[in-house]
Amino acid sequence: MTQIERYIFRIALSAFLACLVGLTGTIWVTQALRELDLITAKGQTILIFLFITGLSLPTLVVVIAPVALFIAVVYALNKLNGDSELIVMSAAGMTPRSIFRPFLTLAMAVSLVLAFLVIQVMPASFQELRDVITRVRGDFIANVVKEGQFTTLDNGITFHFRERGQNGTLLGLFIQDRREAGKTKVYLAERGQAVEVEGQSYLALENGSVHQQQKDSRDSSILTFERYTIDLAAFAPPDSDVVYKPRERSTLQLLFPDRTEGYFQLQKGRFRAELHDRLSIWLYPLALAFIAFAALGDPRTTRQGRGLAVAGAVLAVVVLRVAGFAATSAAARSQGAVAAVYAVPLIAIGLSSLLIFHGRAVRAWRERLARSFRRRPPQPA
Repeated sequence: MTQIERYIFRIALSAFLACLVGLTGTIWVTQALRELDLITAKGQTILIFLFITGLSLPTLVVVIAPVALFIAVVYALNKLNGDSELIVMSAAGMTPRSIFRPFLTLAMAVSLVLAFLVIQVMPASFQELRDVITRVRGDFIANVVKEGQFTTLDNGITFHFRERGQNGTLLGLFIQDRREAGKTKVYLAERGQAVEVEGQSYLALENGSVHQQQKDSRDSSILTFERYTIDLAAFAPPDSDVVYKPRERSTLQLLFPDRTEGYFQLQKGRFRAELHDRLSIWLYPLALAFIAFAALGDPRTTRQGRGLAVAGAVLAVVVLRVAGFAATSAAARSQGAVAAVYAVPLIAIGLSSLLIFHGRAVRAWRERLARSFRRRPPQPA
């Protein structure tokens, strides 16, 4: 790139990064506030909270980056035109192709990053998010038992604690285990704490006793302890197979799905739509950059307003995104609609390129057409 092209690139890049960081941070905070119940109601740590909310960042970047790029291109062109730099560049002989080159370079870089995020990072983050939320919901201590209530499970275990102390400590514990017919175990403890060792969850009891009644006997044995550990796997419900949705599956799994899977048989259309949506998403930053430059790339004097051009560009972007969502939805219903998923951004790029590189010819043809209609005599009734 020439020096002036690098100058334009720096303006657009700084505006893009500012928009991306600002919008992503704002939306991430609003999303994070919705997950505060992980700490307040479910007793999870701040690290789990940050990890779960952080897994949404790739998705936010994918959604916000094209919009941030569009805003950056509009801002850069308005700044260059407002400072009369765009007019000077055009008068000095710079072609629209040369002025557009730094914006196209930035758009290509954004497209490559988005392609990597959508194809590789985002499915992995969705899958990890599903796994973490499943583990959190399956946390017996945080989600099943309630303070001051006797909770009876289907497997024959009754659990009770008086109150919850600091750092998640359970005070006044009572546990009755009647999983074996005719045999009963009762655990009493002053306090208990859930701990995790090598990926397994345990309940560490302190200062208590175990009352055990043998089968076919009224006698019971009592064992006192200072510390006793119970495997929490006995309290958890039976595990069920986790079925990942199409968006939670890797791109390789979408390309080569297990066609014998029942879920795939029911959701073939969603698998197809998700795959082609991922493979086409990188075209949208290019399309938005082309639309912005087609609307605002022409140099204009300060007396010529650019508000109408900006409004037209925004309207074109809205129409583009609505058409893209409609094409993806249609691809889920019909194999023949897959071509529309790619055609929507490509048509936007093609029409914008026509205005950028052949704008004078298009405007001249439009004016000649308008004059021909004005000169045509009215037809007799």
